[in-house]
Amino acid sequence: MSEKERISAEEKETDKAVKTTVTDVADEKESSGVSAFLFEWANALIVALVFVVLLLTFVFRQVTVKGDSMNDTLRSGDRLILYNFMYTPKYGDIVVVTHGQKYEDPIIKRVIATEGQSLNINYDTGEVSVDGVILDEPYIKGETIRLKHPLEIPDKIPEGYVFVMGDNRENSLDSRSTQIGLIPVENIIGKAEFRIFPPKTIGSVYS
Repeated sequence: MSEKERISAEEKETDKAVKTTVTDVADEKESSGVSAFLFEWANALIVALVFVVLLLTFVFRQVTVKGDSMNDTLRSGDRLILYNFMYTPKYGDIVVVTHGQKYEDPIIKRVIATEGQSLNINYDTGEVSVDGVILDEPYIKGETIRLKHPLEIPDKIPEGYVFVMGDNRENSLDSRSTQIGLIPVENIIGKAEFRIFPPKTIGSVYS
């Protein structure tokens, strides 16, 4: 091999080595970029999952309605989303209550009167008055009847308590009875906000 041919062959080998090195560096950069993307994606997914868990634990909860005491507003089998973060009950709210006097499972009812309010139920006419004003209750089904073991309603609802009733007044065990009585606010799990099942009824429970 002549000197000229030898130099040409060495140049070719050098060019090949340079190209190989450049290619290897590019592959490493591409691999590093993919790894960084996957790490960021996994990190974002974990943060999102933690956020959802916190929301469902401290802000929102899902419950399923059992029974007919809230017909026709709610029906057995409806799935609801509750809001429970720094919640203060007020008239008209649909709430889920636990730890009752003589019942084990949580119950769902509507708040009728809150602490400091006066409540009167005229069982002859079915009219319910709060602070002397007769309530307009388009949501109820049936008449507001007297239940067995009727509760003696105090002149004013005590501090830290609410009075609740089901919308299906003739088929609801609620604060009208000593079996349920006045509800401590601390026993309210949360306020029902949205119905998410069945699909055809998805939306606010107040519309």
